[in-house]
Amino acid sequence: MSSAMPSRQHLRSAAPTVLALFVLALASPPAGAQQIADPDLYGKSLRVAHEALEQYGGGEDGRSDERDEGAGEAAGDAELARVAEIGYRVAREARYEKFPLTFHLIDMPEPNAFALPGGQLFLTRGMLEMGLDDDMLAALLGHEIAHVVLDHHGRMQRRATLMNLLGQALVIGAVVGASEDGRRDPGPYRGPEPYGSGRGELVQGAAATSLIVNELLLRSFSREHEDEADEEGQRWAAAAGFDPHGAEKLMAHMGARLPQSKKYGYWRTHPFFDERVRAGRVRGGLLKAQPPKPADEFRVRTQAALVTYLDKAEPELRPLVESEALTAWPAGAAAEGIRRDRLQRRRDAELLRPKLERDYGALVRAYRGQIAAVEALTPESALLETLRGELEALEADAAALYPEARKVLAEGVYETAFLERFLSIWPESAEAPEVALLLGDALSRLGRQTDAVGHYLRAWEAAPGSAEGERAALGLRNLASYLDRLAALQKLAAQERDEELARLARARLEQIAGVFDGIENGAEYLRRFPDGEVVEAVRARVDSLADKLYAEVVVYQALGDNTKAVERINQILTHAPLSHAAEQLRERAVLDT
Repeated sequence: MSSAMPSRQHLRSAAPTVLALFVLALASPPAGAQQIADPDLYGKSLRVAHEALEQYGGGEDGRSDERDEGAGEAAGDAELARVAEIGYRVAREARYEKFPLTFHLIDMPEPNAFALPGGQLFLTRGMLEMGLDDDMLAALLGHEIAHVVLDHHGRMQRRATLMNLLGQALVIGAVVGASEDGRRDPGPYRGPEPYGSGRGELVQGAAATSLIVNELLLRSFSREHEDEADEEGQRWAAAAGFDPHGAEKLMAHMGARLPQSKKYGYWRTHPFFDERVRAGRVRGGLLKAQPPKPADEFRVRTQAALVTYLDKAEPELRPLVESEALTAWPAGAAAEGIRRDRLQRRRDAELLRPKLERDYGALVRAYRGQIAAVEALTPESALLETLRGELEALEADAAALYPEARKVLAEGVYETAFLERFLSIWPESAEAPEVALLLGDALSRLGRQTDAVGHYLRAWEAAPGSAEGERAALGLRNLASYLDRLAALQKLAAQERDEELARLARARLEQIAGVFDGIENGAEYLRRFPDGEVVEAVRARVDSLADKLYAEVVVYQALGDNTKAVERINQILTHAPLSHAAEQLRERAVLDT
């Protein structure tokens, strides 16, 4: 059985009733209303959620690299809306009130899902791209919800409890121990050893944060906890109207598509595959899907708890809480207030910049996106008139700026950022092919090969017969034989305008896929092209480079050069978080306050 998302018409028709419920929820929360029972734990968990989105990417705008901004945001919104619709139906059946449950998408290519103890639940883009149907997704989300509801995080022990990690997450350094002979040290170290001892060094800042985020998000649960989460999640999904065989279907679907290796994505953090398949099959035969029930009231109460928390949230975390509130329930007065305030803050900040440094294009797209969202949900909303008026003023400002920008372009004295803003604001202008070509040249000189190729392609495709288009095509042909950025080569190999260019790019890509230098090069390819032509070779090379960096960490620690050790730790955790090297770092890290 599969459940479709509610239509925009459903949200519109539900809006008056839900608004009344929302007002009641804010005025005097009824017995059993959602709350934040442990503000300290919730705040720390929220901070880790923020750091995870900062480190891996995601957030409200979805995939941010190499995409059409409007289309990308629309796709990201639709994906998250589907996750929230299914997730809140399942969450409603859990009757959980300790924390508001919230849903997030994160830009990791590996299929995975995880939850934090404060109720923040994450799905990776790689998981969504596996094509799960609604019943499979309900089982998956039910499993993650169960980890929170059953407090598996608090019950899990592994050298230091998760609560200790969260409790120290804002202050700290992390001691990364190394034995004298370079092998993984079997024991924890309490406190930094003297430089050059070979017994561990204190790393702080980004490296410590990366270690913590990785440890929190990528650890696995015990067999008992996995069984409990499967059982409760499957039961809640069936109670919410989903096929109870969704859990079995999920495991079969993933088992056919993912290598069952501990080092790979989901199986690493959710082990015991065979046992879980058998148990899910048995439970599926004993459960019966109930008639679907809407979760509107539950979602409104979730939003109310988040809106109430906004006044207590750290300024840096407010945008995240606002996004969570919009995802919880996207219609009604509270949602519209959040939409308006966020747009106006963004507009006001942009208008403080000098005129030629303002990106009116990004502002206009943001306004149009929110106007479309409100129109679809509540077309009678008074907010629409306000936003349309502000949008009209921004478009008029952009039009008035155009002659001045053209003059700067003609004079030839500008920075790369000016070209980027020009294309953002006036993408359909007569000058756009020329600007794209100039930007391709500028980015190529800066070593940003992938972005340069994208702009050369844009110039070529926008005006193929023009002088600019021919120069762009020539630039691409010249680049193809010596490019070393894997993602740039994949873009060229995928274009269909010039078969010879595609052949050259593909040959170069295959030549360097297993021997490239620079771990960030491979990480960029895996992020942008998770189903690319040479993904396996690239992944193997990334793992090899991570192992090399790990060996250098040990050497530099032994020499007492903590700065270089931290540099390499950051590279491993940022660009190869699922590698064996990253796992070794997490195993050897002990927090120190």
